[in-house]
Amino acid sequence: MNISIVTVGKLKEKYLTLGINEYLKRLSAYAKIEVIEVPDEKAPEQLSETEMEQIKQKEGERILAKVHPDAHVIALAIQGKQMSSEQLASELDKLATYGKSKIAFIIGGSLGLSDEVLKRSNAQLSFSKMTFPHQLMRLILVEQVYRAFRINRGEPYHK
Repeated sequence: MNISIVTVGKLKEKYLTLGINEYLKRLSAYAKIEVIEVPDEKAPEQLSETEMEQIKQKEGERILAKVHPDAHVIALAIQGKQMSSEQLASELDKLATYGKSKIAFIIGGSLGLSDEVLKRSNAQLSFSKMTFPHQLMRLILVEQVYRAFRINRGEPYHK
């Protein structure tokens, strides 16, 4: 399975980088995985609704340019479907079973995802109704994908 995580912005926090790299290393035993960063759009603190949409649009274009045409796209979005770790594992297993070997997870910028990205997605996944920093979502996502592979292989994992 080939998994890409397309995300907006550079990761600056060393503790997050260390955690993500650890899970990417562990995941390499199960799948080919890559993290693709696209630049975030610089914006002032106070934005109009129009300016917010323009920023999401520009970031969305950058995201979509990095998504393989054959990829099954899962966008991380607050309004998406919430799943347990076991349900995510089952979904990834079904995708592999039905020949969807390219999966792209999308993590938007601080303003969220453009309508175009949401329309391109095959599924929307929410980890919580709470808002998390998008940099932290990277770590949470790679941990959950790792956990999903462990579950699917019947290997022990912490509950």
